[in-house]
Amino acid sequence: MDKINGLIQKVTVDYKDFPEHVNEVVEMKGIIHRIREMTGFAFVIIRTARDVVQCVYSPDFSDYRMDDKVVEGCAVKLTGKIVKDETREDRYEMQIHGIEVLSSPAEQMPIVINKKQLDNIPIDLNLNMRPVTLRNPKERAVFKIQEGIARGFREFLTSQNFTEIHTPKINAQGAEGGANIFKLDYFGKQVFLAQSPQFYKQMLVPVYERVFEIGPVFRAEHHDTSRHLNEYISMDFEMGFIESFYDIMNMETGALKYIVKLLKEEYAEEVALLNVNLPEINDIPVIKFMDAKDIIIKKYKKKITDFRDFEPEEEQILGKWAKQEFNSDFLFVTHYPSEKRPFYAMDDPADPEYTLSFDLLFRGIEITTGGQRIHDYNEQVKKMLSRGMKIEDFEGYLMAHKYGMPPHGGLGLGLERITMHLLGFKNVRYASMFPRDINRVTP
Repeated sequence: MDKINGLIQKVTVDYKDFPEHVNEVVEMKGIIHRIREMTGFAFVIIRTARDVVQCVYSPDFSDYRMDDKVVEGCAVKLTGKIVKDETREDRYEMQIHGIEVLSSPAEQMPIVINKKQLDNIPIDLNLNMRPVTLRNPKERAVFKIQEGIARGFREFLTSQNFTEIHTPKINAQGAEGGANIFKLDYFGKQVFLAQSPQFYKQMLVPVYERVFEIGPVFRAEHHDTSRHLNEYISMDFEMGFIESFYDIMNMETGALKYIVKLLKEEYAEEVALLNVNLPEINDIPVIKFMDAKDIIIKKYKKKITDFRDFEPEEEQILGKWAKQEFNSDFLFVTHYPSEKRPFYAMDDPADPEYTLSFDLLFRGIEITTGGQRIHDYNEQVKKMLSRGMKIEDFEGYLMAHKYGMPPHGGLGLGLERITMHLLGFKNVRYASMFPRDINRVTP
């Protein structure tokens, strides 16, 4: 009888193993990315999970003869000798002794994906052909960088005694309210797709004190812009026993520093391939909302039409100002107007027209919204009633307040948006593996 012991025997090597096997014959698995026929030999470029590996076929290396079955797109197992690449310092290649074809493509690729980057194909074609275009080295590198961002967020918060949680995405109420919420028929009842894990984060503060989640959220916004998606990944945390909402900004700053360090150290190949301009993060400047508006008016001579929020152009101005004045790619803007913030945002006791909340701007675009929450039951009920909300619709949420909540706060950080801006994309869809917007639900 066979038995499974959970031990995985490694019988093939990866490119990172090549230096240990110089002048040895080994096996490697991958997909034929490109074949370049030369006079008397051929370069066979193999795409593995993370690398693009140069292999060389020549009749001089062995008795093996490559035939017409070996084509681009084949999944293969290669046998070959590892040697140093004579033309590139600190690089290695495989001299092919044999190729076993594991599977073959039914058709040729509809677009060329085996160059360093896709040849300026339209974004709709890129997204329509996503199962194919993601095979391009630069396209897939985007999502290794995105993995590093999410991984850094998780690792840092875990080191700070946060507990990772997984909250429901089908809810009885919307956390943010408003019309931008997807409605579902749930066995004859109306329910909603989660706009954020906000309620559940707060409920769990008295349980774990510090919690975080990386998961999808849904916004039924009819925006067809380069900045908006209807489903995206939100990186959220909530922390209890805070002294002020500055504790939250400090925690985020620590997380961002950790993420940048991780990308430098463990994602250097992708950083180099995509020519990523990683920010240097020291101290992040902080400015109040109305002071920021004042700078836009007086220093940049802009006419303000909305004193409740920032226009995209105003965010860009503030990003430019932070870089010029503080050499910072980041800027915290605090004390947003109460009428613009959700009902759970704590108002500033010194001026209740404003909240103890903030946004974080990165190179002139908002990537984070956060702040201190109301923890007193009576205060929360009072604010909800003042907004015409029905208390009975929020019994589960208010239960946490009724039976005791510590001072707490948190934030939400859009994974695609920070990826977009870190990599210098003009459209957030390039930073979404399979984007969902008002026009797209496939592939």
